[in-house]
Amino acid sequence: MKTSWRSASLVASAVSVLALTTACGQENGTPAASQNVGATAAAGSYGSAGTGLGADTSNNDPVAQTATAGELTVSDNAQLGKVLTDSTGLTLYRFDQDTAEPPKSNCDGDCATTWPPVPANDATAGEGIDKSLLGEVTRSDGTKQLTVNGWPAYRYAKDTKAGDTTGQGVGNKWFALAPDGKKAKAASTAGLSVRKDPNLGDIVVDKNGMTVYRFLKDKAWPKSVSNCTGACLEKWPAVGPVATNDTEGVVKKGLMSFTRPDGVKQQTVNCWPIYTFSGDKAPGDINGQGVGGTWYAVSPDGKPVGAPKQ
Repeated sequence: MKTSWRSASLVASAVSVLALTTACGQENGTPAASQNVGATAAAGSYGSAGTGLGADTSNNDPVAQTATAGELTVSDNAQLGKVLTDSTGLTLYRFDQDTAEPPKSNCDGDCATTWPPVPANDATAGEGIDKSLLGEVTRSDGTKQLTVNGWPAYRYAKDTKAGDTTGQGVGNKWFALAPDGKKAKAASTAGLSVRKDPNLGDIVVDKNGMTVYRFLKDKAWPKSVSNCTGACLEKWPAVGPVATNDTEGVVKKGLMSFTRPDGVKQQTVNCWPIYTFSGDKAPGDINGQGVGGTWYAVSPDGKPVGAPKQ
């Protein structure tokens, strides 16, 4: 049977399109759980307090470092849900490098200056708090620190008024405490979701409400490629795999993960690798927008919001 030139052309085109639409999807983005990876605090002025090493103490409040907790209260936060606060309304935090079983604080020295441990001596449970979850741990200096369900509790020296949550997500290691000792998180927060920013419109955020970004030097076709490595990753941590059913409002096409050259899996939106910015300190921050003319927030369909047309 003879094949016409037109038929052969159509077949070749179909094969090319099929290859293009499946190339970046060699790994399906449906892992068992969502996570952020490569979240190392940035060098220099960004995130040094998040590691607990070489912390920036220039704005520390000496009162916050020694203040007693008093009656603990529960505050409703639009981004984080229910958050545990002290009697003055200052947010309490937990540190991922601590342990709850058994309780142990691994924040000392400069870290404890930036993240003052909450004294256990007069802490009491207010409304909505299970008093049986409150305890104490003896720190390396012999002082008693409040624990919540085993997790040592801290304030953040850069929170200056009631309701501040500027310590949320610092270094991807510090998180506001929920009343049950878990990380505070709004019940409806998905691994990836969409937030309406007053300046940028609809943009993608991660499970902590932090803005997600694209790097214009990356590639999506014929396969996802990240060109952010080494020191770049310290400032722009790669977003780890997110299950497809753990997303809200994000276009499902091209929503998958790929393996970076360093062996770490990274999430994509429409096949474009995505990142957070270590310079963003709280949900809603967009400090990474337009940095270097190459970093931009991500729209629900994976486009770089506000990037110049090419």
